Amino acid sequence: MPGVPLECILLFGYAVSLALIALVLEWAAHYAHRRSRALSTAGFTYHPDRDIWRCPEDQHLVPISSDPVTRIVRYRAPAAACNACPSKAACTDSSQGREIERSSLSGLEHGLARFHRAVSLTLLVLASLILVVELVRTGGLYPRIALGTSLALFCTLILHLSAKLSQSAQRSQSS
Repeated sequence: MPGVPLECILLFGYAVSLALIALVLEWAAHYAHRRSRALSTAGFTYHPDRDIWRCPEDQHLVPISSDPVTRIVRYRAPAAACNACPSKAACTDSSQGREIERSSLSGLEHGLARFHRAVSLTLLVLASLILVVELVRTGGLYPRIALGTSLALFCTLILHLSAKLSQSAQRSQSS
């Protein structure tokens, strides 16, 4: 681009790269969390009105323990039903019956989610600072428009992720 210093283009590209890394990190963290939850309960259906899980063979897993500190509830199917089940080999190797743990985003999962969100926010803030510095240093209308528009977009993303991080912090404190 004529009239736009190479340094401005490189810093703009670097800032955009940081923002893309932040967004990919957000997506990957969300995908990994959703997938791990789905795999641990694949084929099972939770019934919140009765607080039970139902397995594909129509057996109920009932709560057997609850930890108020970690907010984890353990559910187990009757051992006799699991041991006689034709699908046992694909479901569990326990002679005590199939178990499922249910938790809200707490403990390690909650900490990892907040860590990923904080890293994403840090990358976006760094990218925004680069854009601010370059906006002050650069002359010319078109580079300033591109930098200002990108900065506005990054600030919108920062506000959105900050609100999500704040909400998750409030949920962890209230429960």
